[in-house]
Amino acid sequence: MLEIDIFRDIENSDVKKMMHCFNANFITYKKDRTIISNLGNVNMVGIILKGSAHLIRYDYDGNRTLLDKLSVGDLFGEIFTPTSSSEQSIIAINDCEILFIDYNKLINRCKKNCSCHNLLINNMLKLLAKKIASMNEKIEVLDKRSIREKLLKYFNILSQKVNSKTFYLPFSYTDLADYLSIDRSAMMREIKNLKDEGFIKANKKKITLCF
Repeated sequence: MLEIDIFRDIENSDVKKMMHCFNANFITYKKDRTIISNLGNVNMVGIILKGSAHLIRYDYDGNRTLLDKLSVGDLFGEIFTPTSSSEQSIIAINDCEILFIDYNKLINRCKKNCSCHNLLINNMLKLLAKKIASMNEKIEVLDKRSIREKLLKYFNILSQKVNSKTFYLPFSYTDLADYLSIDRSAMMREIKNLKDEGFIKANKKKITLCF
């Protein structure tokens, strides 16, 4: 767990003590299993130790929207989730190991006022700031009117993150369409148009910007 950002600069022995103090639970989930549903009603923070998962929203008509992809070290729970009255679920993409901590125990310092607990809270606040920045990025993408504009904005964000014109999509094309809240068939037509017009090169998940 030392390589996970929330435990950055905390000794392994101190991590173990805190897990005992927090009555933390370690639970494994198989691929495609629901880890948590209705996040707004769960007063827990989940930390992905192994595997990856999707944050999914279902509206009243049953339409599915992919809100985020969560990887090792990412946190989820009410405080880390966009406010919504719709049902939101965390679904395992592959086999996962999740650490669950009660949110109240996490934010309330114990009487000993341990320095490691203070570090943990500071690390969590930094992760929350990163999550907010990521949500703002997505708002910028979804704010674009056309499918082409959404794709190019998203591709530019991915390119900037790796400081390269060539990058790999973090999703399948089906999940990408859900993430961008657009029709998959229309999206694939627009990607083909972008290729034909020389804006991008695309080979499966590998994308290269040509401008």
